[in-house]
Amino acid sequence: MTLKATPHSSSRFPPRMVTASAYVLAGGVCLAVLVYGLLPGLLAVCLGFMATQALSTSRRLGRLRPSAFAAAAWVIIVPLVVLALILSNAKGMVFGAVAQYEALLHHLAGTVLEIRQKLPPNLAAHLPDELVAAQAWLAAYLQSQAHALTGFGSAGLQGGLLAYVGLVIGALIVGSPGADNPAPLRAAARARARYFISAFRQIVVAQFWIAAFNAVCTALFLFGALPLVDVHIPYSGMLVALTFFAGLIPIVGNLLCNGVLTLAGVSVAPMVGLACLMFLIAIHKFEYVINAKVVGKRTGTSAWELLTVMFVGEAIFGVAGLVAAPLYYAYIKRELLEVGLV
Repeated sequence: MTLKATPHSSSRFPPRMVTASAYVLAGGVCLAVLVYGLLPGLLAVCLGFMATQALSTSRRLGRLRPSAFAAAAWVIIVPLVVLALILSNAKGMVFGAVAQYEALLHHLAGTVLEIRQKLPPNLAAHLPDELVAAQAWLAAYLQSQAHALTGFGSAGLQGGLLAYVGLVIGALIVGSPGADNPAPLRAAARARARYFISAFRQIVVAQFWIAAFNAVCTALFLFGALPLVDVHIPYSGMLVALTFFAGLIPIVGNLLCNGVLTLAGVSVAPMVGLACLMFLIAIHKFEYVINAKVVGKRTGTSAWELLTVMFVGEAIFGVAGLVAAPLYYAYIKRELLEVGLV
């Protein structure tokens, strides 16, 4: 009597059980990423997957389009080459940028403590006495963040290594051939992964263009408009870079940049701080249009939803929860859309 090898089939397993198991597996991975500090690796996996897939399927490259394996090799090797060039030619620039941000935080802390002296006497007299405690707290917080940058070397190395490993994994997922007839759980897990990558693409691509728009406008304001009236805000280059990188975090990142830029303007003069505030209000009017057309259209997510999940994520998991909340929420919403619940 001979036994026939039968292909994997879901007939022996109830489809709902398989799908539920895949949901539990995906949820466990997402939770473990936050608990064990693996968020940079997860984001890098998604980025490596997207970059490799884009290279291997790009029509613009025509005959030069690489195979999936060659595209994965490019994605793995190019970051190492770029890192080697940076360390050999611009090592001082990297450490100088960290020192500049540390100096910026100390500068802002001093501005917070001296805000009464910088304001007109008539206006300063109306400030409540309780503001002194708030000033002291904010200044102490900025000073603590500045001191935390001194340990950036080891933390940055660990995070960079984790991100690179994630990039390699994401590239190899595309570059390695998959099974033609996967088992039911593997097929369901792949579906969850596709939806997660789709959510990542929606959130990151949309937020990237918003952050780039904010950074360009801020650069034009700091290096173009203000120098015309002989006003120069210290650490302008660092402020533009902060605007871009913090702007990658929806809503909260923009609020952080607004506060820092306004405070930097107040350090020069109260009227400069007011001008910065007016500029940010004008930029936000354009940003509402971009958010509505880009983020809202891509994800179907409103501002109050993002703020709610980001608040909960930050309260439970700290900064990692704050960063991951929009991505996780977009993924959950995509899963609910697929089954017709929302």
